[in-house]
Order: sequence, then structure tokens, then C-alpha cells
Amino acid sequence: MQRAFIAILTLSLGTAGAAPRYICTYYDVIEHLNITSHSKLHAHILPKTNWKEPLEVNMDFMLIAILSVAEKLQTVTFYFVLSLEWKNAFVTWDPQDFCNISKIVLPMDSYWSPPIFILERVNEQKSDLEYMVVMHNGTFNTSQPFQVTLTCSLMILKFPFDTQTCNISIASFLYPVTDLVMKIKRTPAEMMKNSQSYFLTDGEWKFTNLSIGEYRERLDDEEYPVITYKISMERRPTLYVLNLILPTCALYLLDMAVLFGPSSLEEKISFQISIILGSSMLAVILNNMLPTSSNEPPIIVIFFLGTFLLMIMAVLDTFFLLHQQHKSLRLDKALGSIQQGVHTKLATTEANNQATKHLTKKSQEKGQQAKPHWKPQEQDPVLPVLEKMLHQVVSSGSGISVLATEIKSAGK
Repeated sequence: MQRAFIAILTLSLGTAGAAPRYICTYYDVIEHLNITSHSKLHAHILPKTNWKEPLEVNMDFMLIAILSVAEKLQTVTFYFVLSLEWKNAFVTWDPQDFCNISKIVLPMDSYWSPPIFILERVNEQKSDLEYMVVMHNGTFNTSQPFQVTLTCSLMILKFPFDTQTCNISIASFLYPVTDLVMKIKRTPAEMMKNSQSYFLTDGEWKFTNLSIGEYRERLDDEEYPVITYKISMERRPTLYVLNLILPTCALYLLDMAVLFGPSSLEEKISFQISIILGSSMLAVILNNMLPTSSNEPPIIVIFFLGTFLLMIMAVLDTFFLLHQQHKSLRLDKALGSIQQGVHTKLATTEANNQATKHLTKKSQEKGQQAKPHWKPQEQDPVLPVLEKMLHQVVSSGSGISVLATEIKSAGK
């Protein structure tokens, strides 16, 4: 009130040409806080009035975008805003003394601010927005955007139908829990709802859930506060289905259809090899995306390997059929030559037989012309009588006299 009275008195007694001096400016607040006169040492000292009680820092988190996920490097790039709130009992003023000025904006190095450290950080792009809001009651607020690349253990077993969970662990390893404690400002459901309302990217990954864990990390017999934000995200598999899975299935079906085509086996083999080369190009694209080492091979890799082996088996089957065809052609050729030789031999034998028959017929005709006709000789009349006599001698013993009588009669 005294300063206000002095200001009014100055305005009433001001001389002509002299600019009146107002105390309703931010400079007056800064002068009241004596920021310009003292050294920067106060910017590094923990503002605690009671050394037995730790300073409480409230933390708020809002995810803005999922910029990239590198499966091969096992890294994820997030863009988020981290808000911190704490109190400094040494920085206060009465707004009524300064025309109801209740807050001012100061650089981060003007007063002490919580030094935070992200455990999973690999790379970070710092923003130029390093300011904080100072309230008249000593409350400090700062909201800083972070674009951070973090390490994340990506489980790619169900790629591209996978869901990943990555952690953002924020700690302050300069002050143990006896000096500094960190707490969440809002519930995970409220942070999730706020993040989804400001979420910017609509690409490959979909932000599905946010959970928060608070624990203490023990280092060198001291415990330090750590807050972990667990971000769950789900991959949109449409692009991979259209670019990898469906073309591979189409190539495999085309490879199977070639086996039943009307073309020759040589053309089938060349076409199947072309299909295998196309499938190999898709496999190379997949290999460039997936990490080189993992505990379990992804299902899509097993799918690609299975279709590739089936295509190789189809080519080997075609080679076998081609070998059998060539073998059958050689066998048919050999049988044809043997059959032709047999036919030639039979024809030669038949010609020789006909020539032999012709020569035999001619010789028989010549023999019949040279040989005289045979005439039967007249039978001796004694022979029938002798036969009759012998028969009688055999039948009875008195055949000698009869034989003599018959001989005599026959001689006459």
C-alpha cells in the first residue's frame, strides 16, 4: 500500500515533460523478486524450506504423435508434451501490489527446475520453448515438447498383426526420494483421453492404451523416484497385406496352376523359376524391415519360407517329369530300332524261304521230266499158294503132303 501511495503521489506531482512511472509492469515484479541483482546460484539450489520434507513435483503427460517405429533397430520415436509443477516458497508476491499481476513468464534458468532424465532415450531433439510460468504463490509450471527416440523391445512374432508396448521412464537421479518425490497429476484414463483428443498422426500405428507405473530405483544405497508411462500401440496391417501377403499367395497359386497348363515342361520350368525370383524380391523387402535377430521367428517369415519351399518342390517335380519324359523317349527310340531290326530280319527270312521254295519247285519239276513213268510188275502166281500152304501147316501137322500136291498143281 505504501508503494501504491508513492506511485499516486508521483503521478500527482509529476512535472511537465517527465514520463510518469508505473509499477504495474512485469519489470516491477522481477525487481521485487530481485532476480537481476543476485547470482545464478539460486537457479541450481533446491528450493526447500524444511529439509526434512521432500519437494513434491507433479507430472502430466500427453502423447501427440507416434512418428516412426524401426523394427530392425528396435527403436520408436515419440512426440509428447511433459508438464511439470512444483512450488518455490522463496518466490512470492501480492498481486494487489502490482495491479493484480498474478503470474509472469521467465526463462528456465531463472530459477531451479527439476532435472529429469529419460532412461530409454537414444536421441533427442530439444525444443526452443524453455520457459516456465511463475505464479504469485510460488507455483512453477512448465510444459516442454519432446521428440525422443527410445529403445523398445518389439515383439514381432505376429507381424504385421502385432501390438507393441513401449515405456517412457522419467527419473531424477540427482535427488533421492528424501529430497524430491515425483507424482502424477492426473489419472491414466484422463491422460489417455486428453492424448487421444490431441493425437495427430493417423499412419501405420494406432495409439490404444496408456498406463502409468510409479516405483523407486535403488542406486548406491539411495532410492530415486521413477515414473514409467507405458504406451500401447497397434499396427494397421492393411498395407502389408496388400503388398506382401496377397502377392505371395497369388504367386504360389500361379505356380501351382502352371503344373496343369498345356505348355511344355521346359516352358513350365522357366516360368516357375521366374515366379520364384519374384517371391524372392518380396522376401528381401520383408528382410529389410524385420530385425536380424529375435527369440522367435515371425509367423510371416515361416509363411514366406513355406511358400518358397513349395515352389522349389514344384520346380523339382517338373524336372523329374522332364527326366522321365526324356527317359521314355530314349526307351521308345530303342524299342523302335529293335522292332525295325526284327521286321527287317523277318522280311529277309521270308524272302529266303520263298527263294528256297521256288528253287525246290523247279528242281522237282526237272526231276519229274527226267525220270520214266513206273509201271507195276505182274504178281508171281506161286506166292499166294505158298502163303496159303504156310497157313495150313501152322494150323495142322499134315501139311507137308498137301504142300507138295499144291506145288505140283501150281507148277502145271
